[in-house]
Amino acid sequence: MKHFVFFAVALFASTLWAGPAPWYKWHSQEADHEVCSQFLPGDGWVIVKGPFEDSGCKKLLQS
Repeated sequence: MKHFVFFAVALFASTLWAGPAPWYKWHSQEADHEVCSQFLPGDGWVIVKGPFEDSGCKKLLQS
């Protein structure tokens, strides 16, 4: 039981340092359409610019 509690606390503590996922501007290969998303919108989409800090894909992430 002690091992489980230690593992659970360690797992929870490690998530405290995780930051938000970056945003990317995606372009559809099938239609002339672009979206801003943190994750692949589906098949047929490619990243055209990013990563961004905001959901509007306006502020590039500084590395």
